[in-house]
Amino acid sequence: MNATVLTPHQAKDTSNTPEGSNAIANFRKVIDKINAANNLDEIMAEVSKDICALFNAERLTIYSLSADKSCFVSRVKTGLDSFQDLQMPVSEKSVIGFAGLQKKVINIEDVYNKSELKKISPSLTFSNDVDKRTGYRTKQMLVVPILHPNNQDLTGVVQVINSNNDEPFSAATVKKGIEICQALAAAFNQQQQPVRLLKSKYDYLISDAVISAAELDLATRSARKKGCDLEDVLADEFQIALPLIGKALALFFGAKYESFRNDRIKPMDLLKNIKKDYVESNALLPIDETKEGVVVLTLDPEQIKSQRIANTIFPKHKIIYAVTTKREFTATVEQFYGSSQDEAGASDINEMLFNLGDEQVEEGSNDIEESSAASDNELVKLVNKIITDAYKMGVSDIHIEPFSGKEKTKIRFRKDGSLMPYIEIPASYRNPLVTRIKIMCDLDISEKRRPQDGKIKFRKFSPLDIELRVATIPSAGGVEDVVMRILAAGEPIPLDKMGFTARNLEELKKIVSKPYGLFFVCGPTGSGKTTTLHSVLKYLNRDDTKIWTAEDPVEITQKGLRQVQINVKAGLTFPAIMRSFLRADPDIIMVGEMRDKETTSIGIEASLTGHLVLATLHTNSAPESVIRLLDMGMDPFNFSDALLGVLAQRLTKRLCKCKESYVADEREINALLNEYCEELRNIDHFKADPEAAMQEIRQQWIERYGDESGQIVLHKPVGCDQCNNTGFSGRVGLHELMTASDALKKNVQERARVAEMLVTALSEGMRTLKQDGIEKVLQGVTDIHQVRVVCIK
Repeated sequence: MNATVLTPHQAKDTSNTPEGSNAIANFRKVIDKINAANNLDEIMAEVSKDICALFNAERLTIYSLSADKSCFVSRVKTGLDSFQDLQMPVSEKSVIGFAGLQKKVINIEDVYNKSELKKISPSLTFSNDVDKRTGYRTKQMLVVPILHPNNQDLTGVVQVINSNNDEPFSAATVKKGIEICQALAAAFNQQQQPVRLLKSKYDYLISDAVISAAELDLATRSARKKGCDLEDVLADEFQIALPLIGKALALFFGAKYESFRNDRIKPMDLLKNIKKDYVESNALLPIDETKEGVVVLTLDPEQIKSQRIANTIFPKHKIIYAVTTKREFTATVEQFYGSSQDEAGASDINEMLFNLGDEQVEEGSNDIEESSAASDNELVKLVNKIITDAYKMGVSDIHIEPFSGKEKTKIRFRKDGSLMPYIEIPASYRNPLVTRIKIMCDLDISEKRRPQDGKIKFRKFSPLDIELRVATIPSAGGVEDVVMRILAAGEPIPLDKMGFTARNLEELKKIVSKPYGLFFVCGPTGSGKTTTLHSVLKYLNRDDTKIWTAEDPVEITQKGLRQVQINVKAGLTFPAIMRSFLRADPDIIMVGEMRDKETTSIGIEASLTGHLVLATLHTNSAPESVIRLLDMGMDPFNFSDALLGVLAQRLTKRLCKCKESYVADEREINALLNEYCEELRNIDHFKADPEAAMQEIRQQWIERYGDESGQIVLHKPVGCDQCNNTGFSGRVGLHELMTASDALKKNVQERARVAEMLVTALSEGMRTLKQDGIEKVLQGVTDIHQVRVVCIK
């Protein structure tokens, strides 16, 4: 059935369905109640229930037209004698607005069917905001206009939602609706009760049922009494989220709402010559240049339009106004210009770029000129600001990517494993920028043909106490790329909060609690190996235990640990430090990385002489780590005696809180199950009866992760302001813990292949990285795509 659009007269003529005597009696009772009602409040709050029952519908709302005809108003009873106004703007884009303005009955089978809406009007849309907020699913909708009995002017509308029998509303129901609206029109005409009009830009919070009219009045009085902004009172005292306030502002001003975004790229060309003070005093900030025009963020688009401020700044551009909340405007200003609380002498980053100029340094300048430019006060502050911003944003790496010619140098930040744009530097300053960074970490500024490595102790240049590991790499076009990794000194994470499964956590604690032996954590660079080892050390750190660590560099510090930084120039190499540890009465030794035969041999020797040795390796999986160490020349018998276990680790993106749950279908569950069982097919238990083994695992999933009805619920990314609309926020660890059992030690002694060791470990309960990842998918922590990205074979 398609949507029905009829005039009330047409609907009345085409509706001849006979009704039973009971139905007619109920219908007359409702009409009598409307005629006998004392006021509109009584009609809207009390009689509406009877009308809803008459229509056999789930919901019914009666709206009256406000005195200025700008909005529809419904009265909702909130107490014994109190009512709340729900307001909705009159617009032909909404179903209610179209029915009212066109004075036509609208009968829709499914409001989410866009093609059905387009048949009524090309501009017609259904706003599902209330459905999203409440979880309710609107489907059928009948809207009947209430027309004045004398002049047929619009006085309101009746909206009926969802037929209880899940069928479109019948012609008989449409006829009832029209007759009831005629009775309501007569009642409205007699009583003519004034309707509350919009008094402030926050009144749309009332129409969206975010706050009542009484609460808004209370907030207004509170703001006046405290001498603060009403927005602050609504956000702090009434706990209204900023996006809801922003939506109300957008409706009031008729402009798009722009929320604060961490990943917003700073429009350098637009901000040129616009000072921060000017932006703050006029509450105007250009944020983007599109094909349609320059997007200007403001708190009051009407005021900016009337004063023609934006047109004066950008006379040759069309201006597109966007509105935002006061707090988000301030946050965006600070994002573009820098905080007023930044270190002394640090201006906003855009002002620094403008102060540098664009062609102060020639392309062919020599080292002396570059060194002079690198010491320029504005460039010094710019580099400090880049590092400070990266640290505050939780960035792991800073990438400086210059290009030849007049193309600007790009700076990008890596956060949660992904790169995002930050700023662009004028082409003429690409060499001085790299030179400045080389000076900070004592590298050779004249050497541009070979890669160089260094470190920046940032506390020499700023109050911020962090270190950065710097790598310079010559790239095409005669330029040098720079990558800086931030090594922020942090506290270790408790072992229980590292994201281990219950089995892995129990097994790991059992392994590392042994008095001596060798335990490895393996994985690629940036997989969190050092973080995991420090969490293990935190678990083992007691007053009666002596712990020595050799690290390059020392990233995480703990009280009770004696930590040594590698310094190759001073002779402090891993082997040298390991030998000195053996003379320093240790209980536990942690080695940042076992990268050569000598260090590994000393580690095995230390573990066999009564010490617990923890170390990291750059290998892909737990069984591969054993083969790598044997290939280094380790004696398989000594090594097997010393080995306690190997933990392989990866980091994958964690789903943001905005994630959406859904019931997984049979196809998706089977795909996950097949992927989970891929490695298990080689073990004896699985070979005997693969189908039975898979069903057993499936039943375990239902018991652990299923809902009350036995269905498995998965989650998918959505995207919100907090996660920059990526759907992911933060990262979670995937783990593969291989315990050195007697059977596995025998494999080591026999120099077995990786596949044989894997079968042995799986038979004893080990789960691979991908299997651990799939379990975290079932827990709703991440999704299978992210697991596949980091667990590729």
